[in-house]
Amino acid sequence: MADPDRRRWKKAAAWAAGLTVGTAAGVVAGRAMIRRERRRVDPERGEQLAQLPPDDLGPVVSSDGTLLHVRAAGDPAAPAVVFAHGFSLDMTTWHYQWTAWSKRYRCVLFDHRGHGRSGTSASRDYTLQAMGGDIRAVLDAAAPDGPVVLVGHSMGGMAILAFAEAYPEEFGTRVAGVILADTAAAEVVRGLVGGLLGRLTGHRLPDARAERIRGFMKEGRSDLSYLVTRTTNFGHKASPWLVDYIAGISGQAPVEVWTDSLAGILALDLRHAIEHIRVPSLVVVGDLDRITPPASARALAEALPDARLVVLEGAGHLTMLERHEQFNRIAEQLMDRAFGAGTARAGAGAGADSRGPAA
Repeated sequence: MADPDRRRWKKAAAWAAGLTVGTAAGVVAGRAMIRRERRRVDPERGEQLAQLPPDDLGPVVSSDGTLLHVRAAGDPAAPAVVFAHGFSLDMTTWHYQWTAWSKRYRCVLFDHRGHGRSGTSASRDYTLQAMGGDIRAVLDAAAPDGPVVLVGHSMGGMAILAFAEAYPEEFGTRVAGVILADTAAAEVVRGLVGGLLGRLTGHRLPDARAERIRGFMKEGRSDLSYLVTRTTNFGHKASPWLVDYIAGISGQAPVEVWTDSLAGILALDLRHAIEHIRVPSLVVVGDLDRITPPASARALAEALPDARLVVLEGAGHLTMLERHEQFNRIAEQLMDRAFGAGTARAGAGAGADSRGPAA
């Protein structure tokens, strides 16, 4: 018999898709389900997800003058781990990683241009290439000598690929390793995303529609924002506390981020940049990721020169939150290897596919 949670949330996904194009029945049909979820025992409840790393490194100026908000935790003399977050999110999505890893490493986090506490683009350039340039600016300011492991989620992982395209010499010198979570190098799946974001015209979301969807998401703890966030980003047994938190931050980016950045993500093809990442790499994906599914992660891992693929069962598009203990364990293995091997190690690819049990 099919998992009842799975059946209920397949229905919720259809309701949410209808609601975002103007059908009020979605929220009405989903309310009882959401109430049941919020009443159940949640081990993540009360976690201070909005906590920021203690060291404010001041605004870092990117190449086009965009001001980036950068913070850090941990010993400044330790090897650095630099985090790049996903679309319409912010640095706080790495909460479970920086709070654990800053005991051993210098954890450096920043908000992408137009996201979180960073400024809007000085040139209205929200391309992945611009974000790759932002990574270079953060590295120069916060980890000029390395060694560094880059960690990217979704759009942040794509920005790392754009960084590799522009600065291939960084890999094997300053950059010692790469972790790519729930990301892709090309052909980002538009199935459920397309239904929830409306029909795209030439990969670009019209400004009026983008503002409408962003307005829905800005409602934060509303039934609508919960339902959309739950169905697009999480597995079937996700923590309501985590869902509410992501729903609360995911509509904060300005409308031009929704139009311009999303266009770049949907038109993405950075497969040619993969070969430059000649350092130990880890690709992590949830088996229920509807945005960058396991097939995309497997293609990415197979193309990387030296990569391991891990599929976390029962997780959606936010593995570093939803399965944070498992995520941290497997990522720490990669960091031990990358930092222990020195910055020059490249090696031949492993491409291993490991599966983690549902938590």
